[in-house]
Amino acid sequence: MREIVLDTETTGFDPEDGDRIVEIGAVELDNHMPTGRTYHQYINPQRAMPREAFEVHGLGDEFLADKPVFARIGRAFLDFVGDARLVIHNASFDMKFLNAELGWANLPRLPDSQALDTVAMARSKFPGSPVSLDALCRRFGIDNSARTYHGALLDSEILAEVYLELIGGRQPDFALSVSQVGGGEAGQDDWRPRPRPEPLPPRITAAEAAAHQAFIEKLGEASLWARLAG
Repeated sequence: MREIVLDTETTGFDPEDGDRIVEIGAVELDNHMPTGRTYHQYINPQRAMPREAFEVHGLGDEFLADKPVFARIGRAFLDFVGDARLVIHNASFDMKFLNAELGWANLPRLPDSQALDTVAMARSKFPGSPVSLDALCRRFGIDNSARTYHGALLDSEILAEVYLELIGGRQPDFALSVSQVGGGEAGQDDWRPRPRPEPLPPRITAAEAAAHQAFIEKLGEASLWARLAG
């Protein structure tokens, strides 16, 4: 099962007020394991970056001036996402912005049913507890010390770890079916157990084996044990 853990950074809180996406970051999972494939794009919002947004994201007008507008990268973004499930923290916020940008670019919108909200997952699992990304990192012991700003790719990488903890652990299939994409060693998905160099010693004592044989002989030649032995 292919999943995309995704985060966006924006100039504000509502696209209807003219706010735009300035960064998208995403991490690909296959059967709940990271493949190594990521998507990362800075975007020119075609509007001044509000001071409060700059303080949160660390992205200013000068840095974003030469970045592509969303209409230029929208198709490549959709191609990366495909029909994978989108794992998003507070999914309604990001989906609202993504679909606004896709609509303005005359591109297909993403159905809300494609998104899985990790905020809702965390609230269900830990009712009454804080469910911010930082709070969940503290709960699961995930290092988020590099998160000085809200960066989309870093946040999606952290969210991927949080998500895997929310569903029960970071290695649900014990990594036996990992398929590395983009730099992994070949053959890791062909793992098979090797024969033991030395067979395990028998755990049945000689007295136990003799008692078992005597018991079978008492059953007679018509018994199932006797027929199988023959």
